[in-house]
Amino acid sequence: MFNCSLFLKIRPNQCSSFKSFISCGFSSIVPKRTLSLNKEFYFIRSGFRTFAIGTFVRTKEHLNIGTIGHVDHGKTTLTAALTKVCSSAGVGEYVPYDSIDKAPEERKRGITICATHVEYETDKRHYGHVDCPGHADYIKNMISGAAQMDGAILVVSAPDGPMPQTREHILLARQIGVPRLVVYLNKMDLLEDPELLELVELEIRELLSEHKYDGDSTPIVKGSATKALNDDPESVQSIKDLLKACDEYLLTPERKADLPLLIAVDEVMSIPGKGTVVTGRVEQGKIRPGDAIEIIGGKKAGKKSTVVGLEMFRKTLDEGIAGDQVGILLKNVKKDDVSRGFVITCPGKYSCYDSFDADLYVLTHEEGGRKNAFVSNYRPQAFIRTGDISCSVHLPENVPMAAPGDSLRCNIKLLHHMPLHEGLRFALREGGRTVASGIISKVNP
Repeated sequence: MFNCSLFLKIRPNQCSSFKSFISCGFSSIVPKRTLSLNKEFYFIRSGFRTFAIGTFVRTKEHLNIGTIGHVDHGKTTLTAALTKVCSSAGVGEYVPYDSIDKAPEERKRGITICATHVEYETDKRHYGHVDCPGHADYIKNMISGAAQMDGAILVVSAPDGPMPQTREHILLARQIGVPRLVVYLNKMDLLEDPELLELVELEIRELLSEHKYDGDSTPIVKGSATKALNDDPESVQSIKDLLKACDEYLLTPERKADLPLLIAVDEVMSIPGKGTVVTGRVEQGKIRPGDAIEIIGGKKAGKKSTVVGLEMFRKTLDEGIAGDQVGILLKNVKKDDVSRGFVITCPGKYSCYDSFDADLYVLTHEEGGRKNAFVSNYRPQAFIRTGDISCSVHLPENVPMAAPGDSLRCNIKLLHHMPLHEGLRFALREGGRTVASGIISKVNP
């Protein structure tokens, strides 16, 4: 997306100097064969040394998926392997591991911190893929990434089996509304005792069923992402089998393209000389350059703006529709005017609320939740769509406390107003753990 520190617009008559610029500054990173003189303009991203070129053309149905699972189980390696296998088949571009975990802190620590987007294709679909962080300290970024998915690949290390973040990611995926998962049992080359494989697979299926996924029919593909990157034939075949499982088992949701525009903001950046760019998935409706929009959510009143430009996977976009993961260049909007969790809508179409009633389930300690009950006026963080916000939980008068394992109706008061509606799912977190999950049953003016 528009994760960049520099935005340049180069027209065809400027391509000569532009080509020299690429050769001097980016030749080791950007293949010269990707340059085309008949494109209208290029987007240059100095932060990540990549650029967008040409126009995104829809030839296949689009699906948003991603990798979830425990830290160091191989999510980023699998993401790189997926792009490599698809690239070898002539559909898509290979994105190496170090281009996915590209932030200095990610490279230093060897873990994914921010959710990263890549794309690849099969014969059936075009996939937008988000690689979610597995580390417990960055679960906020995982929730934001998973909120954009239509389906997910659960990565589990075969030698280790399901771990704490495996369970939490399954829980959050279910709560956010990810309808189906496909499992990739990774690091098969490191499994010393083959007899453990059956136990690990059984544990995974039980865990999926426990969180109301179909554990019996969920595909489990076994392989090694690292060996697939090294072109091991058996491991490459496992990646192809995984892609086939995604094509067949993950369903394309019904897109709400006829409803008013709604985009939950995932990331915000300021581009010198151009303005503010926001990224997010189009949950419903359509968006085009020139459209009038309104930014709502947060303490400030709704700010109106105009769409200057659209991008999707480093390609310019004429129209974004429900399901697309887009970058939007906005007119006369400062970076401080919008942040993650805000919503972009058609002006005047949605209302914001700071209070709602909800059906809440309090997780047990075994599920990763609290050991003790909480009382009224409990103050966790509410994770709604891509955002998180401080809130207070108010129990009914006849309910003195909410114990782990309880299901109850309660009222939740947010720190500031957000666009909400009945049926919207959310999670409550405190002290680095998910303590409850719920569904909004009523919004209160």
